[in-house]
Amino acid sequence: MAVDGNRDGPAVPFLEEEIGSCSLSRQVRPPPNHARDVHILSLAFLFIFSAYGAAQNLQSTVNTEEDLGTTSLGILYLSFTFFSVVASPVVRVLGSKFALVLGSTGYFLFIASNLKPSWYTMVPASLYLGFTASIIWVGQGTYLTSAAFSHAEDCHLHEGTVIGNFNGEFWGVFASHQVIGNLFSLVLLHGGKEGDNLSRKNLLFTIFLCCTVLGIALMCFLSKRNDKESNSSAYSSFGSVLKYVISPLLDKQMLLIIPLIVYSGLQQAFVWAEFTNKVVTPALGISGVGGAMAIYGAADAICSLVAGKLTSGFYSITLLMYGGASLHIIVILWLLLGYSLTSGVVGYIYPLLMSIFWGVGNGVFNTQLSALLGILYKHEKEAAFAQLKLWQSAAIALIFFLSPYLTLEAMLIGLLVTLSIALLAFFYTTLRTDGS
Repeated sequence: MAVDGNRDGPAVPFLEEEIGSCSLSRQVRPPPNHARDVHILSLAFLFIFSAYGAAQNLQSTVNTEEDLGTTSLGILYLSFTFFSVVASPVVRVLGSKFALVLGSTGYFLFIASNLKPSWYTMVPASLYLGFTASIIWVGQGTYLTSAAFSHAEDCHLHEGTVIGNFNGEFWGVFASHQVIGNLFSLVLLHGGKEGDNLSRKNLLFTIFLCCTVLGIALMCFLSKRNDKESNSSAYSSFGSVLKYVISPLLDKQMLLIIPLIVYSGLQQAFVWAEFTNKVVTPALGISGVGGAMAIYGAADAICSLVAGKLTSGFYSITLLMYGGASLHIIVILWLLLGYSLTSGVVGYIYPLLMSIFWGVGNGVFNTQLSALLGILYKHEKEAAFAQLKLWQSAAIALIFFLSPYLTLEAMLIGLLVTLSIALLAFFYTTLRTDGS
């Protein structure tokens, strides 16, 4: 896979107004408003994942019979992993806009199944969501990168800077879903009597369904992109599809980035499955989990916006990536070597401070991995972002299935080893890229 030669070099200064819309003096006809599409895409994901993120966090609480909730999530992420293998040619044939609309339907069905939770509703919905999640996320990466390159070309701006800004906006708005969704759950479920828990839960999931419908409606207002595969014969045989799917794994640069992608999935699942359960809950109680996750989401959102503004090319991505990784290493070593439950104000502050550090690191990984793949694989976006979701979802599924059998210490050691390998591989990537 060829590396785009425009990734490095100093960022071209530009006004904030130029990122929002091009100067009409440069064009006789106004170009398509690519920034508008990014605003719509960001808001659509905010609505959908404010609903889904909160619903996911509640699975182990509201669907406890025979571990239906956690089992459904495990099935979901296994399905996500499997379908991510073939997501890139599917998105290429459908086009990124239609892939986004189709992908959002799985979240609606999964949330709806929680109104009548059973093995006959939750498991099929989880399997279908695994498929549509692979489609929507590959479509998201493809659509956002296409919009960034088109905006840079139309407005004569530096590509790396525009990719950074667009990814910063998207991931900053997206990360806010953790604040909004957790506040919805806190307000509607807190202090309810035993007899009205079911009605409160159904009201909550009905509101989630409405949020999802709004997100799907917004997707329909996105502009079409010229990324749909015009030559369907390229996928006329299973062998040609398989070649397209496997080709990224033959690229040495992608192989060196995969450990970092795997860690990004592991660290997200660690927060959902372990950090809230074994660090936050003992210190703050169950009622404190929502607050800690809201702070985590706020730190994630702010960092995503800032990191996007600071991204201008490969060099800035490298610095930001090491900065985010350093914060995670601090928290991991803190939990392994020096952390213990304490009483008083300090006992409340420590978990919240860890949430902030972890949220900042997650914001860095989200924005910079997307920007990195968009820059390095400009002409093979679908395949690159399919690899991103394939390895992330596999790592998340692994945590969900292993967490009941591993101690917190074992999980932290695994994270530290994986991050160390990822940083060494990424360091080698920087040497190869700078020298290419």
